[in-house]
Amino acid sequence: MFAERRQNTPADGGADARLALDAQTALLPYALAVFAVGLPVYVWAGSFAQNAGWMAISFAVFAINWGAFYGVVAWLRTDAARDLDRRMRVQLASGLLWAVAVCQMAAFADGAGGVREPLLLLSAGAAVTCIFFAAPCLLALLLTAPVAAAGPLYLLFSRPQSEQAGVMAFGAIALAMALSLVLNRMLRRQHALALAHEALLEERLTVLEAAERAARSKSDIVATLSHEIRNGLTGVTHVLAAAAGKGGRAAPSREQLNAALDAAQDLVAVLNATLDSETAESGRLAVDSVAFEPVRLVRDLVLLDRPHALAKGLELAVHVEPDLEQRQLGATIGDPLRTRQIIANIVGNAVKYTVRGRIEVRVERRDDQIAIAVADTGPGLSPSEMDQAFQAFQRVERTGAGVNGAGLGLSLSRQLARLMGGALEATSAVGVGSCFTLLLPFDENARCAVEPADGETPQPVEAAGAPPRNLRILVAEDDALNAAMLRAILEQLGHQVVHAQNGRRALDLARICDFDLVMLDGRMPIMDGPQTAAALRALDGGNHDVAIVAVIGGDADEARECLDAGADTVLRKPVSVAAVARAVADMAALDRKTLGAGQSAVA
Repeated sequence: MFAERRQNTPADGGADARLALDAQTALLPYALAVFAVGLPVYVWAGSFAQNAGWMAISFAVFAINWGAFYGVVAWLRTDAARDLDRRMRVQLASGLLWAVAVCQMAAFADGAGGVREPLLLLSAGAAVTCIFFAAPCLLALLLTAPVAAAGPLYLLFSRPQSEQAGVMAFGAIALAMALSLVLNRMLRRQHALALAHEALLEERLTVLEAAERAARSKSDIVATLSHEIRNGLTGVTHVLAAAAGKGGRAAPSREQLNAALDAAQDLVAVLNATLDSETAESGRLAVDSVAFEPVRLVRDLVLLDRPHALAKGLELAVHVEPDLEQRQLGATIGDPLRTRQIIANIVGNAVKYTVRGRIEVRVERRDDQIAIAVADTGPGLSPSEMDQAFQAFQRVERTGAGVNGAGLGLSLSRQLARLMGGALEATSAVGVGSCFTLLLPFDENARCAVEPADGETPQPVEAAGAPPRNLRILVAEDDALNAAMLRAILEQLGHQVVHAQNGRRALDLARICDFDLVMLDGRMPIMDGPQTAAALRALDGGNHDVAIVAVIGGDADEARECLDAGADTVLRKPVSVAAVARAVADMAALDRKTLGAGQSAVA
C-alpha cells in the first residue's frame, strides 16, 4: 500500500509535495461549494451594474471556470493523477485559472458604476478565497495569491474615493496571506510526522513479514525433522533392540543393519541440509572462490553412486569433453566443497528417483562456463512440479512417495550455485525424464597444476575428493565420544591421529611436533577453537601454516569466528566418514607442498 502511494516520489521532498497536493485536493470540493454559494451574491450585486455585456462575460467566465475546476476534481481521481509532476502542473493551473477569473471580475466591477466599490470588495473576497484554498501547497500559494490580489487592489487604489476600501481590502488580503503561511507551515510539520509514521509502518511491516517467514520456516523445519527423525530413529531402534536381544527376537541380519545405517546416514544428511538451508536463507553462508578441476570430482561422485545404480539395474555413465579431459590450463572457479555437495545431490536424486533406464553425467565447456549436466530417464516433472521441487521443504507427492528426504536438496543447491556466481538449471518432461545442469564460471587463465621445475613434467594437482594417505593429524576435542568417533574415522581413512583434550594441550603439542593437519573443536575449555587457531597461526615453527579444520556445532557465528581466527574451513557436527574425508581432501589440495613434507616424515 505504501509503495503504491510513494510511486513517482523518489525523495522526501517529493513525498512532502505529494502530501501537500493531497491536502489541497481534499479542499477542492469545498472550493467548488464556496464559489457556487458566492455566485448568487455576485449575480445580485452585478445586476445593479450598467454594463450588461461585461456582466454576461463575467458570468460566462465564472461558469467556464467552474466546469473546468469540476473536471480537474474528477481527473484527480484517475490513475493519470499518480504522476506527481503532471498533478502539480494541473493543480497550479486550476488555481491560476480562478486567480485570473478574479482579475476579470475586478475589471468588470471597475465599470459597474454605483456598485463599483461593493463588487471590487467582493472580488477581493474572492481573492482571499483563492489564497485560502491554495494554502496547503506553498508553491501554489506563492503563485496564486499575487495574481488573485493584484486586480482588486490595483483598481481600488486607482481612484481616491475607493482608497479607504482598498486599505481595508489590503489588510484583509494581507491577514489571509499571513494566516495561510502559518497554516502551510503547520501542514508541512504534519506532513513530516505523516512521513515518519509511514516509514515506521513500512519498517514494522518489513519486520512482521520477516518474522512470518521465519515462523513459517521454523514450522517447516519442525514438521520435516519430526517426520524424518521419527521414521529414521524408529528403524534404528528396532535394529538395536534386536541386537540387544530384547523381546526374544533374533539378532538382526546384515540387511537390517545396512537399513539402519542408511536411516542414520539419512538423518545426518537431513540435519546438515536443514542447517545449511537456514544459514543460506539468513545470508550467512560463505563460499570460497578458488580454481579447481571438476572432472575428477565428478568421476569420484559417480563412482560412489554406481553401486546404488547397479543395484537398481540402472546404467550410470560419465561423458567428459575431450578438451577438458586433457586440459592443463584453465579451471573452474568456485567452492570445491559446495560443488561436490550440489553434484552429489543431483546425481543422488537421479539414482533415487529413476526406476529403470540410464543416467548420464556430462561435463562440457559452454563459452566462459563449465556445464555439469545430469540427465535421467526417471518419471519427469511438469512445470508446476518443477517449481515446487525447487521450493524449500516442498516435495512432489507424485514422485516422492516412499522416498526419504527433507525437500531441501534442490533449493539449497540452487542457492549455493548462485553464491558461486553460477546457476542450477532444470528441464523435464513427464514420463520422459529430467536434466539438471550446474553452470559454474570457467577461467582460461587459471591453473590447476603445480608449477614444475625446469626440465620436469607438470604434475596435476589431485582433485578434491582424493585425500593423501598416512597424514599426521592433531585432533583437539574435549568431548570423549566425539574425539573417539573422529579418531576412528581418520584411522579408518589411514591417517595417524594425536588427540589433545583442550586447546592449550593442542598448542603445546604443536610446538614440539610437526603435523599435516589440525582439527579443532569450536568450543573447548581453557582455549576454545578460535583462540587455538589464532595461537597456531602465531607460531614460528613449521605448524605456522598447517591446514586447520574447525569442527563446529552448526552455528554460523561460531564458523565465522573460527575462519577469522585462521581456520581454513569448517566441518559441522555430527561428522560422517564422507564429510571428514572430503574435508581432509580439500585441505590436501589447499597446500600440497606442506602435506607432502608431512607424508615423508610420517613414512
